[in-house]
Amino acid sequence: MESYFDIDIWGLVAAVVMVIVAAGISALMKTGVAKSLIWATARSLVQLLAMGFILEYVIRQNNVWLVIGLVALMLLAAVQITMGRATGAPKGLVVIVLLSLVVTMLLMLAIVAELIVRPKPWYAPQLIIPLTGMLLGNTVSALALGLSRFFESMRERYAEVNTMLALGATKWEAAKPSMISSIRLGLLPSVAMLASSGIVTIPGMMSGQIIAGKSPVSAAKYQFVILAAVAALTLVADSIIIALIYKRCFISYDRYFVPEPAKKLSFKDFVQLRKDVHPDEKPEDAQRAAAQEQRASMR
Repeated sequence: MESYFDIDIWGLVAAVVMVIVAAGISALMKTGVAKSLIWATARSLVQLLAMGFILEYVIRQNNVWLVIGLVALMLLAAVQITMGRATGAPKGLVVIVLLSLVVTMLLMLAIVAELIVRPKPWYAPQLIIPLTGMLLGNTVSALALGLSRFFESMRERYAEVNTMLALGATKWEAAKPSMISSIRLGLLPSVAMLASSGIVTIPGMMSGQIIAGKSPVSAAKYQFVILAAVAALTLVADSIIIALIYKRCFISYDRYFVPEPAKKLSFKDFVQLRKDVHPDEKPEDAQRAAAQEQRASMR
């Protein structure tokens, strides 16, 4: 009995067509994500193919330095994706996010791989690399969500934070509600995944091991360890990052740092605004009126 079903080229084409149809619907609805969806799909296919060949090579070589190098590359990519998705986060957080991920990832890998699974050799690439990918893949989105929520909350609580500081609260006390909100929101996906696994969703790792011939008990144990590690990694990493960056919202004397104002409009922007509002206006009149508006705004 054949237990593995291969996907031919036509199956791959069908999957791409599904994405194109979804992108077309998105374009008709003017959601603004059609191009991003197509680009992400093409990027995903290329990355998965490349990682498949790389993973096969690293496993075949069974070299500790190749494993360490690939894990380091995955960590750098995770930091880049986290900062790219964290809307509203200021610049200068890359080092903090990287250090937090490195510390928590090493801790989780040490616990899961070396304490629970105990592979031989200890750097077994067929375990360490997929494990790192699963941990990072589920943690990156949660960290980006947590960072976005923290800075959004701090901006929303501008008056409250200033009042608390005026009444003698410390930076920690003023930022604590936003920190709790950020960590809670970042952990929600992991909690939902833990609660729904085995009932609503059947995780891919567990299904793959059963298809490969492993016992259901063994597959379930592996999947549970992964889910537990993801939840722990998300909580620890998000807590460390938020604890290290919350002071970025304050300046000396415990004053709240007001977010930078929106970028000032250039003369070209003023002219374009005049054209949008008064499409029938002559170009020279539009430029003259825009110059007057710009001078008035600079007073």
